[in-house]
Amino acid sequence: MRMAKMAAAVAEHGQDAFRKLFKFYKRRVPPPDFSDVIDFAKGLRNEKVFAAKLNLAAISERDARGAGLHPIKDWKAYGLEGYPGFIFISNPFLLGSQQHWVTQSLKVYPQKPNVCNLDIHMAPAETENIWERSAERIRNKSGGKSEAKTLLEKLRWVTLGYHYNWDTKTYSADRHTAFPADLARLSGHVAAACGFPGFRAEAGILNYYHTDSSLGIHVDESELDHSWPLLSFSFGQSAVFLLGGAKREDAPTAMFMHSGDVMVMSGASRLLYHAVPRIVSPPAGFPAPLGPPEEDTPEDSLVSKVPEEDWEVCTRYIEASRVNATVRQVLAPGQLFSAAANSRPAVALSGESYHQEETTGDENPKPKRRRSSSADS
Repeated sequence: MRMAKMAAAVAEHGQDAFRKLFKFYKRRVPPPDFSDVIDFAKGLRNEKVFAAKLNLAAISERDARGAGLHPIKDWKAYGLEGYPGFIFISNPFLLGSQQHWVTQSLKVYPQKPNVCNLDIHMAPAETENIWERSAERIRNKSGGKSEAKTLLEKLRWVTLGYHYNWDTKTYSADRHTAFPADLARLSGHVAAACGFPGFRAEAGILNYYHTDSSLGIHVDESELDHSWPLLSFSFGQSAVFLLGGAKREDAPTAMFMHSGDVMVMSGASRLLYHAVPRIVSPPAGFPAPLGPPEEDTPEDSLVSKVPEEDWEVCTRYIEASRVNATVRQVLAPGQLFSAAANSRPAVALSGESYHQEETTGDENPKPKRRRSSSADS
């Protein structure tokens, strides 16, 4: 394959193979060749892809339906040769149930006391009601490029539970709010199906992507216990995801993430370099998260019908955007933060997350510092 040969040539000369392929897929002119990007929606058509085993008895069909999921026996789960512990679940969501998770990600999860990138340059009162300050304008947008962006469209990240500190790259007991119960339950179900019963959703990062967005090369290693998996939920537009090795010199494997897809990184794959160089439109005819949830959901279902006026806003948003939620367990059972971590004073947010427009050649790349949110594009 063309990309495999390129990666081998790069590695032979001691260059950063990951960065080379990141720049290749990020390139606009000429556009990259996507023929080597694995598409799990096509099943076992790639020689590196194999069927992954799940625990079919982990959750009942009723509990799965209550989270908007198909029964585990109907999930299409895959592994990748060379990546032990990596599981890719191709859209296990029931038709219409993605509406709930998209709406929660745009309307509910950005609410205070959760933290977002807009808090860096704006007063708390200005970011108190992001949805209310944005919804009507999004409904009435004409699509012109000169239109000013709403606060919702300026969102780049939101943190949940133990709030990740972008400066120190740590979590601490004094930066914590309640983790959303519905997302915690969904995550627990997926983790149990993948062999991790007892998983506790303690921290989450939501990334909001637009057509020109990317996610820099990084490793998620700040959690104190790495024996639990990293879960990733994708909604909206598709993306090219790169999964590499333990070193930057290791060439990554490229794959598509479509709306509804779930990734689980555990075991040896838990601490691998990864990145998102590009947002792309889903394939023609690919099912969108449209339509109301099925009517026979349990009474205690997490998923409920989204008001039409809310879904109108969400639809306008995800027509050109993608939302990704990564969920992590930070602490081992019974583990506490060290006294040093608990006594560390809170550091002001700098906004220098790995959600960025360009990468550097550093081992731990930092994005360009953004200007004030009012000027953010």
